[in-house]
Amino acid sequence: MPKKIAFLTANEGVEQVELTEPWKAVTDAGHDAVMIAPDSGTVQMFNHLDKADTKQVDQTVGDARVGDYDALVLPGGVANPDALRQDQQAVAFVKEFVASGKPVAVICHAPWMLVEADVVSGRRVASWPSLKTDIRNAGGEWVDEALVQDGNITTSRKPDDLPKFCSALLESLQHGSASAPTAAAGSAT
Repeated sequence: MPKKIAFLTANEGVEQVELTEPWKAVTDAGHDAVMIAPDSGTVQMFNHLDKADTKQVDQTVGDARVGDYDALVLPGGVANPDALRQDQQAVAFVKEFVASGKPVAVICHAPWMLVEADVVSGRRVASWPSLKTDIRNAGGEWVDEALVQDGNITTSRKPDDLPKFCSALLESLQHGSASAPTAAAGSAT
């Protein structure tokens, strides 16, 4: 049975490959992908710091409801989560999605959204290395691993991790994920 996956980004600054590769993985598997952003119109993707393609927004975050989706994907890019974490509707959507126990897949700089939503405490989280201090300050355990699954949250560090990230996303759609975080090993401070 096809699932409905929310892809939440800011309207500008998302790393193209971190959006398009998971999008292709879920649609190739027969699922429905939905582009959600703060504003209607388009999302401007980037290849690192250079403008790339655009993607049409399907729904604004203000109109999105967690109950309508089976999973959430938060692609990275430096500017994307930095802008998105200033949107209170987006932060509330992420917080509610994590609390729902449904799969949440987050890559590269996007764990900033998890920090802003106050959902990393006691969890193991992989991200781009520059987020290490933010994750630790929020009570999480930052790890330098290609793929980390902690409860219903799957995280990866960078575009090189996309094969494992996409595979784990598809696995979570097929089998679901546990909603309880595992205890962080060691001190997170």
